[in-house]
Amino acid sequence: MGQNDGGFSKPGLRKVHDVLARHVESGNIPGVVALFSRGDETHVETLGTMRHDGGEPLRRDTIFRMASTSKPVSIAAATVLLDECRLRLDDTVEQWLPELADRQVLRTIGSPVDDTVPARRPITVRDVLTSTFGLGMDMTVIGTPIMNEVFGKGITPNLPEPMPEQDEWMRRLGTLPLMYQPGERWQYQIASDLVGVLVSRVTGQSFESFLRERIFEPLGMKDTGFHVPADQIHRLPPLYAPDPATGEFHVWDEAEGGRHSAPPAFQGGGGGLNSTADDYHAYFRMLLNHGVHEGERILSRPAVELMTTNRLTPEQTAARTALATDNVHISFGQGQHGGWGLGMAVRTYRGDYAPVGQFGWDGGSGTSTYADPVNGITGILLTQLGASVPYSIHLMHDFWTTLYQALDD
Repeated sequence: MGQNDGGFSKPGLRKVHDVLARHVESGNIPGVVALFSRGDETHVETLGTMRHDGGEPLRRDTIFRMASTSKPVSIAAATVLLDECRLRLDDTVEQWLPELADRQVLRTIGSPVDDTVPARRPITVRDVLTSTFGLGMDMTVIGTPIMNEVFGKGITPNLPEPMPEQDEWMRRLGTLPLMYQPGERWQYQIASDLVGVLVSRVTGQSFESFLRERIFEPLGMKDTGFHVPADQIHRLPPLYAPDPATGEFHVWDEAEGGRHSAPPAFQGGGGGLNSTADDYHAYFRMLLNHGVHEGERILSRPAVELMTTNRLTPEQTAARTALATDNVHISFGQGQHGGWGLGMAVRTYRGDYAPVGQFGWDGGSGTSTYADPVNGITGILLTQLGASVPYSIHLMHDFWTTLYQALDD
């Protein structure tokens, strides 16, 4: 599974525990569930409580809003379709997504939305799966006419109003010009949500039903889905988004009656899943095992390699590199990976303690999920604190820093 079959050292495990405990004891992190493994050795840490002000303790089976760590899981539905030749990477998407036919492209990124030129070519499946189809949430150009329109159309998550059902979402998306030519530039978020629509239209099923049939159920991911059933809602903590100026804790989303307590109108591959540490561990271990789970093949080995190796040219990834290196004060140091595969980051340079080849992603709700084929490790870190303040991001950095020190080689 990896190049080294060692485990974790006892002093290293104590350090992981102590660092996680320090974050919780500081009062900045309500609680944390961490599950990590190497070979046949698995460890779990559960610290803190469901609510910032106390209450029930977090448990191994606590359900969390996975936010953007939905991306590396939801992309598997599309790779199933690649395996079955129901999609091809260089198919144009117009037959399934006619709203994206005959695109216009902004003359410059700051142009008015009606100042456009024709797209040089149609959008392909490859463009969508690699997040290079031409539209995205670009935090470096906030305030431009196109970003105002993107936010104004209600096609991005985390706005006061939830996103509409997928046909209306596509209609709104189709009214916008592209920001860049198809295939020109990596951009965040919208492509991941578009993957869900593409899968739904190709299969004739809802995105969730296809994911459940082909990924969740075969992997035993019984607690993963786009909402939490009423009889399990007690396992979902509130999501906090502290005030960036004062640090005062505010509930952004309650469990009962909140955004994840009922099926959403839009099943967003970019950030809508709820799950547990064990469910995500099963998924990332399957990827480490080249697509096999307990003797059953879920994805082909070439599909997993396609997902978990860098797919971007230096030109395509320039924006991603700029966001990571020039906006550290905004991202709290996230994004130092280099590359991007399908639906997830892939490390292409040694920017911190993790080696080249590690793959996975982080979520703005306080989730971090990666696997490392070099060392054969998987790590799932879950909390209920949004990234309006740096605390959960610092927790992620410290978890991975100490986990790599704990390797017993």
